Order: sequence, then C-alpha cells, then structure tokens
Amino acid sequence: MSQHLGSSAPNLATNSSIPEAGGKDKPSGSKSQEELNEDAELEEASELFNQLFSTRRPKDAVAGVSSGLKSVAKGTLAGAVSLIAQPIAGAQQDGVRGFFSGLATGVASAVALPVTGVCIGAYQVGRGVMNSAEAVKNTKEGKQWDIEKREWINYYLDQEIAEFENSDNMKKKDSFCVTGPERKVKDREYYDLLGVSTNASQSEIKKAYYREARKVHPDKCPDDPEAASKFQTLGTAYQILSNEQSRANYDKNGKPDATANANIEGEIDPHVFFAVMFGSVLVEPYIGELWIASTADSVLKDAVEQQNAQGKDGNVSDDEDIAHHSASSEEAKLKQRKREVRCAANFRKRIMPYCTDIEDETMFTDSIREEALKIGKSAYGSLFLTNIGLALVLEADEFLGFQTSFLGLDGHVARAKKRLNAVNTNFAIVGAGIKAARVGRKAYKDVEQLQQHHMKQREQSFNVPKASAEDKSKNLRENMGDGIPKAGEDGKTDEQTEAEQALIAAQKLEESLPVILELAWAINNRDITRTVKKVFKKLTSDAGVSIEMRHRRAEALRIFGREFYATGRALGAAEQLSSSDIKARAEVAVMTTMAKAQGQEISEEDTEQMINQAKTMASEQKKYPAGAPE
Repeated sequence: MSQHLGSSAPNLATNSSIPEAGGKDKPSGSKSQEELNEDAELEEASELFNQLFSTRRPKDAVAGVSSGLKSVAKGTLAGAVSLIAQPIAGAQQDGVRGFFSGLATGVASAVALPVTGVCIGAYQVGRGVMNSAEAVKNTKEGKQWDIEKREWINYYLDQEIAEFENSDNMKKKDSFCVTGPERKVKDREYYDLLGVSTNASQSEIKKAYYREARKVHPDKCPDDPEAASKFQTLGTAYQILSNEQSRANYDKNGKPDATANANIEGEIDPHVFFAVMFGSVLVEPYIGELWIASTADSVLKDAVEQQNAQGKDGNVSDDEDIAHHSASSEEAKLKQRKREVRCAANFRKRIMPYCTDIEDETMFTDSIREEALKIGKSAYGSLFLTNIGLALVLEADEFLGFQTSFLGLDGHVARAKKRLNAVNTNFAIVGAGIKAARVGRKAYKDVEQLQQHHMKQREQSFNVPKASAEDKSKNLRENMGDGIPKAGEDGKTDEQTEAEQALIAAQKLEESLPVILELAWAINNRDITRTVKKVFKKLTSDAGVSIEMRHRRAEALRIFGREFYATGRALGAAEQLSSSDIKARAEVAVMTTMAKAQGQEISEEDTEQMINQAKTMASEQKKYPAGAPE
C-alpha cells in the first residue's frame, strides 16, 4: 500500500495543475479519482485494522489486559496465516517467482503483525490501567458501562419501562385500529360471528368472544344439539382474528381450507405448553417466559415464514435468508430485554414494602417464605426455588461485598462462587447433552435392529430352502393372495408387525423422555441464572433512586434469594418424573394450550388436577390393559 501511495503522489500533484477537457480548471474543493480511491483504500485498511486488533476503549485494567491479549493473539495468528497463504497465492499467480515474492511478503507480515499486536496490546493495557480509577468511582456511584458507546452512563429503570410501554402501545395502535369506514376484507364471516367491525382492536375482539361464547357454550345450551358446533366455530373465529398474522391472511385471502383450518386448531403455543410442563406459572413474574419456550416459538414462526416464502417465490435467496436470520436475532435480543425489564418491575414491586419500611425484616421474610412454599408444591418447584434463590444470593453478596467490605474482599469471594456455579451449570448442560445423545442413539439403533429382524423374517417366509418352484409359488399365493397380506412364519401380518414396530418405537421414545427433559432443564437453569443477573443489575444500577435505596434493594433481594434457596433445599431435590408422568404432563399441556387458544381460562390448579387424573388413568390402563380379564 505504501508503494502505491508513494507512486501516486506526484501524479496527483501534476494532475491538479492540468485543466480538464474544455479548458476549465477543477474546482478547488473537488477531489480527483486517485484521491477518492486513496481515501477508500485508507478507510478499508482502517476497518481491517480495527477488525484484526482490539482497539476499543477498555472499561478498566481487567478489560485492558483482556483486550491486549486478544490483540497479541490475533496478530500472531494473522502473521502465521500470512506466512503460509502469501507464498501459495504468489505461486498461483506467477509461478516460482511469485512464490518467492509471496514468501518475502509473508515473512515480513509474520514479523510485523505480531509486533503490532504486542504494541497495541501494551497500549490497551495502559489505557485500561488509566481507566481503572474512573471505573471504581463510577461503579461506586452506580453507573453502568455502555458496551456499544464505550462510556459510563446513568441507567434509569422507569425510563426503559416507559420506552417499551410506548413501543407496545404504538404497535397496538398501528395494528387493526383504523378509524373511519370499515376496512375492505375478502371475507367477514368471522367478524360477523363475533359481532365486531373489521376495524376492531384486539381487546374488542377478546371481549366480543367472551360475550358470544357465554351465549353458545354447550353447558349453557343443553337443549341445543348444535351448541358444540357453534362454540367450536366461534373459537376458530377468535383464534384467527386474535393473531395478527392469521388475521391479516384472513382479511386478504378469506377463510382457510379444511386442511389449513385443521392445522390452525392443532397449533401448540410453546409458552403455554412449557409453562404447564415445568409448572413455571407462579415464578414467571420473576424469570419471565422460559428460554426454551421462546426459542421453540421462534423456530415455529421461522418455519412458517419460510414455507410461505417458498410457496410464493419457489425459493429463498441466500441474501434474504441472511437478512431474515439477522432480523430474528435482533428481535430475540429485544424480546430478552423486554423480559428482563418486566421481571425487574415485578421484583421492584414485590420488595417495595421492605425497601420503604412498610414491612420489617421479619414480616418480609415470612411473606417470602409463604410464597416459596406455594411455589414448591409444583412439579419443578424446588428446582425453581433453589436456582432463583442461589442466583439472587450470589448477585447480592457480590454487589454488597464490593460496596461495603474492606477492599471489596467479600465481593471477590462471591464473584468466585458465581463463576464456579456457572462452570458447574455448563458442565451439567454438556453432561445432559451427551446423555441425551447416547440414549437417543440407542433408541434409534434398537428400532433399526427390529426393522432388520422383520425384513429377515419376511425374506425367509418367501425363500423356503430346498423348495420346488411349485411350492414357492404356492407359498407366495398363500402369503399375498387376493392382495391381502397373510401371516408369515411368525403368524403375524405385515400390518401387525408394522404396528408392533410403531409401538416399540413409541415406547423407546417414551423411555428417553426423562433424559431429554433433564437436558431441557439444564438449559433452563442457565437461562434463569443469566436473566436474574441482568434483572438484579437493573435494580441496583437504577439512577432514579439514591445509592442507599439501591443498597436496600440489594438487601431485600438477598433475603428473597435466601428464603427461596432455603425452602427449595428443605423440600429436597425434585423427584425425577417417570416416563408416564412426563407423558401425562405433555398430554395435558397440549390440551391446555388448545383450550386457551379458544379463549378458555384454565388455572394452574386445573392443570395439576388434569395431570393427576391423566396419571391415574395411565396407571389403571397398565393394571388392566384392554382385553385383559379383571
């Protein structure tokens, strides 16, 4: 690049004194093409340099050391790659001569890049050390480090809450809330069923559904033989109009066909499904929607969008796919931020009586313990309690330790415990993943062996050794005569054998359910810990209150965590659910999400009662299988 810049400089000076065609001089403020190319190359080189080396402002000495080590590592790696790649590229372009020319360039890069990395690393370490005093001061004042802007800022919880509330209100306002004449739609039958206009808001549609559902509910109309059908049709109308995407599609294309309608009725809401599976309704105010539910919801939506795109265009370009995934990633980050803000608001409301001295420590502790005992009654209650409690205690100990102990020693101890807990959580995920993969592979192998055994039996039934052609023909007629499969040597038809295979495959899958659920819970555990960490930080970095109030919040959250953790430990580790218990919960979860999709209200007590009934019925079926004498 230096050679190019040096050789072009005289030309630039010469060209600047030569008039353009037509005898007119260039305006003094314009740039020549060479200058523009030079600026573009410099900008490209600057971007490449910033990507290769870590040059952003470090938060403190620790961040400076981390940034410096990254620069040294990247410089060394880039030099090694250049030493190998340059000779190869030169040889491809100019043979032997290009090889030696590339080798010289590679050697120079192998020396220059690591040295540059060391220099930048030392510079970053120095910057970090210089910023440490400012970091300590701002941390004491409760300021937050903005990773994007690379500066210390004051964070206001109420401001972020208002930001999301305004955003949600704008979306609701923009979504099907047009004033004036009714919008033109292809079909308005569902609107007429609910008795609303095509401009109705979501709240108006929901109120209309509950009003009409009470009129046609089968329990309210025992003498009407068509009440069940009317109620089902009304539920379908509400399900389509209460979802923005399905409503837009209905307005544009009319009612879906029978197949599409069946698919809509069979949709599973991941949020409701996993809430029932893990019994997370009571802790949702503190941890929000489980990560596994949000991920499943995103995957299902992505699949539907891709199917729609492929149905319209036939294929999806790589650029569109990349843009879609980028947008999905940004949407997931925003959704997580909203989740954290809502949880922070719920925690703040819950600990407010203690922070404002409405309740003393004894009253507050008793109320938290009572709530923990109620949560502990659910299937995974003790696990939720111990995970949430431990995360809160570690965060509070770290915050208060740095703020109040000598040289922040207690804070460093709590931070070490927190990191150890994170390592243990990651190991648990890896272990559960390996175990799930092993069990899944074994189940697949067992089913495959069963299929191979069936194929061998079938071949033997058609290939009887030492049989004449006439006997073989007779055997074939006996087994396949009139197009109806007959029993083979084992006395079973192909349909019976396939049914047995399907049953065994289902049993193998059912046996692997506890292991799969163990992996899902391990992922949930890490998600809960990370969410609680962010929520705690929002509450204790809120510049809208005084430093003393932030300390008071930290103390309240430590009490909160201590009682949750102690109650969870006292209740003991959650009893590992059997395959039949998991199956029962899954069946009830499916029924619950379908019922809620039709607007029915089902409480947690209702779901637990349904789960117990399902487990009892499954147990009775095992005792007295169909066809067995009692």
